[in-house]
Amino acid sequence: MTAPTASAPAGRPRALRAVALGLLALVVLASPWWGRAALRRLAYFQVRQVEVRGLRYADAGEIVGLLRADTTHSVWEELEPWERRVAAHPQVAAVTVERRLPGTLVVVVTERLPVAFVASREGLQAVDSAGRALPIDPSRTPVDVPVIAAADTAVLRLLTELRSAAPAMYRRVSEVRREGKDEVLLRLPTVPVRAMLEVTPGRLADLALVEADLARRGHRVAELDLRYRDQVIARLP
Repeated sequence: MTAPTASAPAGRPRALRAVALGLLALVVLASPWWGRAALRRLAYFQVRQVEVRGLRYADAGEIVGLLRADTTHSVWEELEPWERRVAAHPQVAAVTVERRLPGTLVVVVTERLPVAFVASREGLQAVDSAGRALPIDPSRTPVDVPVIAAADTAVLRLLTELRSAAPAMYRRVSEVRREGKDEVLLRLPTVPVRAMLEVTPGRLADLALVEADLARRGHRVAELDLRYRDQVIARLP
C-alpha cells in the first residue's frame, strides 16, 4: 500500500510564480537599461487595466482612448509617450502615468478648471483662467460659473482671484460685465455690485456684512457701489 503524498494547495503555484516574477522585476530594475527591455517581453506585465484619477469634467473614456494602451503593450514601456498623448486633451493641464504591477497603468490628471462662461451666438463656452476654451457641454455637465461677455483677461483674473480667496462670494456671482475702461458690474442674487476692475477679493467678501446690516434695517437696495475707497454706497430704489 502506497503512502499518500501531500499536495500543495491549488493557489500556491500561482502565488509562488507571482512572488518569483516580483523578485525578478526588482533584480532587473537594479540592472542597466536592458533590464526593462527583458521585463517588457513577459506576458505577466502586459497592460490589462487602466485607472484614470482626478477627473471632474473630462470623460475617462476619452483619456483612455488617447493613451492607446492595450494588452499588446507592457507596463514597462516608457511612460512619457503616454503622458504626451493624454496632455494633448484640451481639458488636461498636467498628467502623470504610473505603473501598478503587474498590469495596471494609473493615469493621474490635473484638469483645467472653468472660471467663467463666455456668451456667444452658439451658446455658452466654458473658459479657464487664461481664456482657453474648454470642451465642456453645460447641457451634460453641471458647471456653476459666472457668465462674461468676452474672454477678457482682466475680468478672468479677477474671477480667478475671487474663486481662490473668497470662494463663497465667487459662487454668488452670476454675471460680470465690464463697465467702461476700469469698472465692472457684478450681479449677485440679491443686488448688482459696481466696483473698480482691481477690486480685491477681500473687499468683495465684506459685502456679506453690508448686506446683512441693510437687511436688518429693512432697507431694499437697488445697487451697491464699491468704487470709492473705504466706502460702500447703497443706492435705494
